Amino acid sequence: MAVTTSDIEAPPAPVAPAHRAPLLPPLSNAGGARTPLWEIVRVSLDSLVANKTRSILTMLGVIIGVMSVVALLALGNGASNAITNQVRSFGTNVLTIVPGSPGGRGPGGGGSSETLSMDDATAIEHLGLPLNSVAPSFGSSAQVVAPSADTTASVNGITASYLQANNLTLASGIFINDSQVSAVSPVAVLGATAATKLFGTGQAVGETIRIKGQPARVIGVLQAKGGGGFGSIDDEVLVPISVAQQRLFGARTSDGNAWRVSSIALSAKNSEDIDGIQERIKITLRDRHHLKSDGSQDDFQIFNQAELLSTLTTITTLLTAFLGAVAGISLLVGGIGIMNIMLVSVTERTREIGLRKAVGARGRDILMQFIVEALTLSVTGGLIGLLLGVGIATAVTLSGLLTASVTVSSVVLALGFSMAVGLFFGIWPARRAARLNPIDALRHE
Repeated sequence: MAVTTSDIEAPPAPVAPAHRAPLLPPLSNAGGARTPLWEIVRVSLDSLVANKTRSILTMLGVIIGVMSVVALLALGNGASNAITNQVRSFGTNVLTIVPGSPGGRGPGGGGSSETLSMDDATAIEHLGLPLNSVAPSFGSSAQVVAPSADTTASVNGITASYLQANNLTLASGIFINDSQVSAVSPVAVLGATAATKLFGTGQAVGETIRIKGQPARVIGVLQAKGGGGFGSIDDEVLVPISVAQQRLFGARTSDGNAWRVSSIALSAKNSEDIDGIQERIKITLRDRHHLKSDGSQDDFQIFNQAELLSTLTTITTLLTAFLGAVAGISLLVGGIGIMNIMLVSVTERTREIGLRKAVGARGRDILMQFIVEALTLSVTGGLIGLLLGVGIATAVTLSGLLTASVTVSSVVLALGFSMAVGLFFGIWPARRAARLNPIDALRHE
């Protein structure tokens, strides 16, 4: 009997399983999804928090560095401002002539106090230069006695033009006038600090003081000029120049024909004319003193206030930059500390790094994690150091010693440098961690 194909039983159809677990796609280093940045930051912060003591000690170098940079730059700026403001308070249109050769040798080198006289001041005044005032002065230190106090002060003999030449202001009373200078009147005007030393908070105008035993009536007190350093007008006692020359200190020249002066202050109407005025005065004094025209025998010196201000500004700027550079060295030390700790951290966490790479973390994820850790340490330390630096500057300002000035540029410099240090010194440990072979890392003991 023939067998047909229809008689052959078909094999039973396979029964589909009720449930099959989905297959996971293979891991691919080339096309895997990128780890979110927030996750990298979270892991980095968790690692730093887990080692609080080590993290704080690592930040210490950056804290000290940023604090030093901010505080020292603030103090440097404050000192620079104080010096320049003190010079500006006298005006940049002021010339001061003093006796003595520029090199301290030759005519005037030894007996420099006799190389300028009242006649020189009169000759300059008669030149007809564009000057507001010509103010000769002569003085020395002397014992000044008040009814209830005494002090050693700089007693300066001046003329009426001294007030304008030095840009001074009266707090009370009146200033010395020409008639008092001509009459050799025993009157005095006190600087703000000298008045406080002699009379405290009491009234000084109208009181009598004794200068080297000579009585003098106080007719005025000057407004505080500031500075408080050597030679400050606030510490001076001003008397008519004739009183200082004839009754207090004896200022006859060696030939007996003139009265000596310690300095001559000149106030120009326009600061742009300073250079021309200075040259004209040099020619006049050389002619009067019979000196060579090339200046090689000069027995006097002329100080230009504008040039002095420019020189002081340059010096203080360089000093501030030097202080900032010295403080910056501590930031570098702090950066090296970050690098050392990060290298130790890489070594300690080698197995962790290997495990993360084994389950799919890419090298750039590991790199980013360690860079974030380094930046977190440097930025946090920088912010703490900034607060401490501002605190130091504020404390100095409140103490009254100096007005420390924290500038935006110093803050940006300090924080920017601390971030750069953290990034620079964090890259090498981060690259080392990112290049670890996962198999070798898992075997690490």
